[in-house]
Amino acid sequence: MMPKMTQSEALDILKIGANVFLTGEPGAGKTHTINAFVAWLRQCGIEPAITASTGIAATHIGGLTIHAWSSIGIRRDLTAYDVDQITQNKSAVARITKTRILIIDEVSMLSARTLDMVETVCREVRRVDAPFGGLQVVFVGDFFQLPPVSRSDDRDGPTIEYGDHEPQGVFAFQSRAWRAANPIVCYLHEQHRQEDGDFLALLTAIRRGTFGESHKGLLRTRYRKTPLDGVTQLYSHNADVDTINAGELEKIDNETRTYYMQSQGSAKLVDALKRGCLSPEVLHVKLGARVMFTRNDVEGQQYANGTLGEVVGFSEDMSYPVVRTNQGREVVAEPDEWRIEDGPKVLARITQIPLRLAWAITVHKSQGMSLDAAHMDLSGTFEYGQGYVALSRVRTLAGLSVAGLNQRAVEVHPDIQAQEEIFHAASDRAAQTFAQMSRAELAKMHENYIRAIGGRLPGEKLGESDPPKSKSAYHERIAKGSSTK
Repeated sequence: MMPKMTQSEALDILKIGANVFLTGEPGAGKTHTINAFVAWLRQCGIEPAITASTGIAATHIGGLTIHAWSSIGIRRDLTAYDVDQITQNKSAVARITKTRILIIDEVSMLSARTLDMVETVCREVRRVDAPFGGLQVVFVGDFFQLPPVSRSDDRDGPTIEYGDHEPQGVFAFQSRAWRAANPIVCYLHEQHRQEDGDFLALLTAIRRGTFGESHKGLLRTRYRKTPLDGVTQLYSHNADVDTINAGELEKIDNETRTYYMQSQGSAKLVDALKRGCLSPEVLHVKLGARVMFTRNDVEGQQYANGTLGEVVGFSEDMSYPVVRTNQGREVVAEPDEWRIEDGPKVLARITQIPLRLAWAITVHKSQGMSLDAAHMDLSGTFEYGQGYVALSRVRTLAGLSVAGLNQRAVEVHPDIQAQEEIFHAASDRAAQTFAQMSRAELAKMHENYIRAIGGRLPGEKLGESDPPKSKSAYHERIAKGSSTK
């Protein structure tokens, strides 16, 4: 039996400079592994470009959307004129050329077309005839989760006019750019979220397309029309969520406090920020309101995006909400800022209290969250992966209650199921290959790579050791030696 990929092995592979697809089931440790990689890079004096496929995902990781980072914006097509405009944008050129490592989170929601556009921009801006202009590219995500936003013409082949592009599918792994990057697949198998063996087996059955009567029976034991007090509710549609939250707030016989979002910058960029922001433009709260934080507390680390709690008061000085989290900590929710930056210049910003009402949230907004308990109505599920995302937010079967379920809720895209076996096999081969290397060999490869991209070993001062003379030659050797096709 071939060895399975672990977090430490995936981290070793990331550190050699190879292109990587880091994947695994929810709770397998993808975020932990990528955070460890980023921390190591920063210790070595290298700042990676951290991006995500959507604004919501970008707020989770404190990065930019890949659209903003690459300057493709909301374009659906890329023409020679577009490329010329981007290559003349000084801040975009500076941002892309100084990058050594590009991380793209929630890659399942990035279309093949968009990834091809990003790759073209990287190649042209960096003027290096190699995939992504010679960058180390790290794709992170799980294709069983929410797919790219569906557009009617996405299956009709590319309309990208720049360069010679072959026909492509919808998903990122079906793109020309993905095939050119040829990432090593690191499929993590450890489980750190689901603590219930039967529940984990149910989720695995959905992934494998083997969901049957026994699994339906297990879910029937969790049927409940109404949620227990204090339990987050998940729904497929925004209208359901808004109705429930407004209704629950109305039930509370306390004074309403209202907070208005402030904005600055071009209308188009401000609108983009608003779409990616989980906090509403107008936030109504009351004493006793159920709320969720919508940003990570980078400085104080008292809460994270998705932290749930209850409004228990308001600060005396500025009347900001005081939230008691589910962990028992009391935090003043002060205004936070979402920005679009172009180098040192801030192009647009919005400011709002980083909260939203949280008796109910959409499945889409729940992606990336981990909940102790949730009540969900999946009878309106309309998209592949939507039911799986909702169910996998919960740690145990005991924390789950289900008001409704349709067939689509337990289905995943057939293209993803077919690709799953390919990913598993590629990851197993990679694990077997790297298991044969000694720690000394790996450490030397890590050192060679970090020097090749202008970094230094942790604790080492600049100038103590000269980097290798040929960075491109090192990248070429890594690319040839790490293919897992």
